[in-house]
Amino acid sequence: MKQLPKRALWLGTALTLVLAGCSTSGDESDVVKIGLITPLSGIYQEPGEEMRNGFQLYLDTHGGKLGGREVELLIGNEGEGPETAVDVAEKFILQDEVAALTGVMAGGSYAEISVLAQEHNMPLIGSGGRPTLDPDKLEGLWHTSWISDENGQAIAPYMAENIDGPVYAIGPDYQGGHDQLRGFTETFAEVGGQLANPTGETHWTPFPETTNFTPYFTEIAQTDAAAIYAFFAGTAAVDFVTQWAQSNAKDIPLYGSFITEGSVLDAQGDAAEGVYSVMNYSADLDNAANREFVAAWSAAGHPGQPALYSVCAWDAAQVLDRAIATIPPEMAVTPEVINDAIAALGEIDSPRGAWRFSEIAHAPIQKWYLRQVQLDGQQLANVVIEDLATIGG
Repeated sequence: MKQLPKRALWLGTALTLVLAGCSTSGDESDVVKIGLITPLSGIYQEPGEEMRNGFQLYLDTHGGKLGGREVELLIGNEGEGPETAVDVAEKFILQDEVAALTGVMAGGSYAEISVLAQEHNMPLIGSGGRPTLDPDKLEGLWHTSWISDENGQAIAPYMAENIDGPVYAIGPDYQGGHDQLRGFTETFAEVGGQLANPTGETHWTPFPETTNFTPYFTEIAQTDAAAIYAFFAGTAAVDFVTQWAQSNAKDIPLYGSFITEGSVLDAQGDAAEGVYSVMNYSADLDNAANREFVAAWSAAGHPGQPALYSVCAWDAAQVLDRAIATIPPEMAVTPEVINDAIAALGEIDSPRGAWRFSEIAHAPIQKWYLRQVQLDGQQLANVVIEDLATIGG
């Protein structure tokens, strides 16, 4: 067995969800181990916790089982980058002998974990960001959330048509930021949009150390920008939006992806009112699966409305549930049979609306929405104001 690196940051927390007397044989070998990797510290801690809570909620509402099999959910801290995340994945695969990996928030972490997963024929059902990968090298890699350039691709035509003037593009200088802003700027240029950035290219902010965005807003205010398009998440999104609302650029409309998603909206408060975002989910979507999900979220005592991070993790659990359910009871649940079962799945009835895996990208073919932060009753919410596009191929 491979010796694990000593630097591994491992929480050592294993949530064993077992209902006494429900196992078909009572043998510990009947328990399916799933490894969930998510940020539980650092800049993405809050969305990481939402991802964990979404997967956990699915288990809690399904008797602690997936596909009729009892589940042991192992949770590892992704931290802020691949070094920590890969160590956790190695432990799950080599020591804990999980049947599948899931989660992974950052695209950079996913890129490296995916290589490790394929080396060990381990299915990886990602529920966070994913960079564009070679479509000929996706064996065992599945995604229930988004490919990181899709947000920008979905909103760019709308902004080109509806914004009267150039748009200033800004985002963090790391892989996830590059993917997100590339999707916007390339599509925006294709449909005739103009950037307000003096260089003609996205302005990158150092990651993760940037917490003061005021100088950037001062620069934006000196351009002829008719709107701002940004990608920031976690605590960076809180800083960016609250400082925008206090800056001399506050009268320039703010659009973006993830900038008001999840618990960051509560932290932003009134500063976020009126901000536009592109996303593939909103808690106000009117479909049966979403009503069930939102009700379960509230009943579990989670504050506020559920976010996309939780929905994608819920869907990852649903994918595993349906895949494992197709495995005959007498057959062991192994990584190989899980992967084959996922490949045969059809439409997924999701809170964000029905979707299915693209045969090319192994990621959802799904609808994207334009949202705006508005008062919904007594609280601010990301309210859907327009359908944008269905993307996936």
